[in-house]
Amino acid sequence: MAEDKAPEVAPAKKGKLKLIILLVLVVILAVGLSVVGTLWFLGGNIPGITGEDSEEVTEQVDVFEPSTYKVLEKALVTTVQAEGRQRYAQAYLAFEANNPEALAAASKHMPLLRSRLITILGGRSFDDLQTPEGRQALADGMLEAVNGALEQEGEPPLLRVLFRNFVVQ
Repeated sequence: MAEDKAPEVAPAKKGKLKLIILLVLVVILAVGLSVVGTLWFLGGNIPGITGEDSEEVTEQVDVFEPSTYKVLEKALVTTVQAEGRQRYAQAYLAFEANNPEALAAASKHMPLLRSRLITILGGRSFDDLQTPEGRQALADGMLEAVNGALEQEGEPPLLRVLFRNFVVQ
């Protein structure tokens, strides 16, 4: 009986060892595939694989330039017309630029810029200022006016005019 029990234990250990080795290989394969898949989805270069995409990525590498901001402390307040009534519009603004010289130029020419901004704001209708599209068009118009004034003065342009607060009543 002792001889019958000994051969049965040995094959069971070999089966468990094969199962453990197989599981370890499956885990290593899954980890490797997840790393390669992540690199591929993120657009990274996979070692040993070259292609047309990898060359294009290296040519298009841009240096990140953080934006800087100039907050206008005083609000722009003006009247707007709405169906024969006089309404008020108030806007707190900030300028965005990736060139600090543009913000310095904006500070230098602030009286001219405020005058143009108030003219743009006062020229809009009350109904337009109540819609998101109308406010976006206002911001775009303000940016064109500010950049036009800065261009006339030989200064670099701004990237965006941002609303910090906007009220119409």
